[in-house]
Amino acid sequence: MTSVLGLSSGTIAAIVVVVVLDLFAIVFGLSFMRARKAQRAAETAGIPGPHAAEPAAKAPKPISRREFFRKSLLASLMVFGAEFGGASLAFLWPFLKGGFGSVINAGKLADIKSVIADTGQPFYLGTGRFYIVLYNGKPTADVDYANEGVTAQGVMPLYQRCVHLGCRVPYCAQSTWFECPCHGSKYNGAGEYQLGPAPHGMDRFKVTIADNGDVMVDTSEVILGPPRGTNTISPSHGPFCVAPG
Repeated sequence: MTSVLGLSSGTIAAIVVVVVLDLFAIVFGLSFMRARKAQRAAETAGIPGPHAAEPAAKAPKPISRREFFRKSLLASLMVFGAEFGGASLAFLWPFLKGGFGSVINAGKLADIKSVIADTGQPFYLGTGRFYIVLYNGKPTADVDYANEGVTAQGVMPLYQRCVHLGCRVPYCAQSTWFECPCHGSKYNGAGEYQLGPAPHGMDRFKVTIADNGDVMVDTSEVILGPPRGTNTISPSHGPFCVAPG
């Protein structure tokens, strides 16, 4: 899930960990300095400590400057180690939880094709931020999706993000195209550029079909969409959902 500021949940978690650890280190240091200051003030005023009446008790040995800096260095190293660990966890978070940025199991191939046939729309998986469309287009001299690894057994995953400015591109059932609501970029059913300011077609992900029929989509690498002018399927369409810009 992405926050309003565009930060991933893993990044937010890392920021929270770093802030909490920094605050802990600051509070710890201030508490130590206050205690040290109070001890020095008491010694200067000649005020005995709470256990002064007990002859067997010894006054705590004052901490030397060298020992203070040594402990401060150790505390700083511990804070740095915790921050580094939090940052590493945030970096690896998608792979640990199996979300966007990892290889995602989109489901059984037969089930996905059945959903597409029944609804007349691409199969959408919000966790992976992609659509899966049926694809039986013809390769061109410049574009061969099979060689790029973005199509397998008649299906192809498309990244939901518009390549113009990053808006999520919904599918328009009446036009049978993907139409960006932000600035009017339009892509055909294979995510190939048709109209609007987008510089090229929709980006896509590599896909493989496991032996048990699971559709495995690798969202760790974004495959650049085809250039303008690519049409491997029929570009015909119905009425637009978003008026042309």
